[in-house]
Amino acid sequence: MNRIKYLPLALFSMILSTTSLLAQGVTTAELSGIITASDGSPLPGANVVLVHEPSGTRYGAVGRASGNYDIINLKVGGPYSITVSYIGYATQTQSDIYLNLGVGTDVHFTLSTEAIGLEAVEVVAAVSDVLNADRTGAATTVSGETVTMMPSIKRSTRDLTRLDPRSDGNFSFGGRNWLYNNISLDGSYFNNPFGLDDPAPGGQAGAEPVSFDAIEQVQVSIAPFDVREGGFTGAGINSVTKSGTNTLKGTAYSYLRNASLVGNKIGGEEVIADPTLSYNQTGFSISGPIIQDKLFFFVNAEIERREDPGSNFVADADGNVQFGESRVSVATMDLIRARMMTEYKYDTGPYQNYTYNTSNNKYLPKINWNINSSHNLSF
Repeated sequence: MNRIKYLPLALFSMILSTTSLLAQGVTTAELSGIITASDGSPLPGANVVLVHEPSGTRYGAVGRASGNYDIINLKVGGPYSITVSYIGYATQTQSDIYLNLGVGTDVHFTLSTEAIGLEAVEVVAAVSDVLNADRTGAATTVSGETVTMMPSIKRSTRDLTRLDPRSDGNFSFGGRNWLYNNISLDGSYFNNPFGLDDPAPGGQAGAEPVSFDAIEQVQVSIAPFDVREGGFTGAGINSVTKSGTNTLKGTAYSYLRNASLVGNKIGGEEVIADPTLSYNQTGFSISGPIIQDKLFFFVNAEIERREDPGSNFVADADGNVQFGESRVSVATMDLIRARMMTEYKYDTGPYQNYTYNTSNNKYLPKINWNINSSHNLSF
């Protein structure tokens, strides 16, 4: 009976293990440093407490014999505050710390004895996000602040990956075909499984699979030596979505664009005979606590409605081909359409003055649970 009783738990554990093995993206950040006394000697056993201030999530570590400490699997972003204490020494706190996706950050402390009475925090080392020993290969990390401030016409994550200097402006990096890239979202595969003419799901329809407003950070990795990243020989494009915090907040947005905002003339001549164009992107996000410091939610919903001209040309109607007209005559196109209808019962539809309609609906609900100081769950 006992074996049957614990069978569901075992199966659930196997599913979680399998899911972890399939994930090929880094979704967290790391923090480390060295804790020493004023004379430079290490302080083994120093207590380190790290707090993610927006959500109240707490992480802990203890200094090793060498004085080093490491805290892994941290939420990206911030701000964080870190407090170091040791018996006989003044407690020190460093605040306003921000962590980037897949990047290690160093914060070192020098503690003074209580008799000296120094209360200020002394940071003895500053680490560059670009040049530091914790980087795992050539990578570009786009922080949450950059995502917020980045100008974008399509509000696409491609506008963020273009910030990598090895990008060709689309999805090719370092001259490598985009078919060799690996796209991941919150650590899971997010590639186009058909391998056609666009690397991301929905790309062939010109639709974004994830709302720009739901992205927390994006990282582009080229040839990393981090064992947690793999499955590509081009670039690893890793995105992490936002999570809820202790503050209830929301956003609402609507972006509109039409033919009046797009040029349609070259040298005074109209390029497209029917420049019908309309674009509407509307959505909202809301996040907050379900249980303070414990359980959080984030919800994003967005719709896109777009109309594009079906053709840049119209058929020639009078035998005098002008700018913007095709050499094919209206009479020829009408004959082809009539032939398809009479012989094959197939209606080709209009061959000019028509539009492409694109509709895109996307929703992203997310729940984060701080189970304890060592475990958390995202759904």
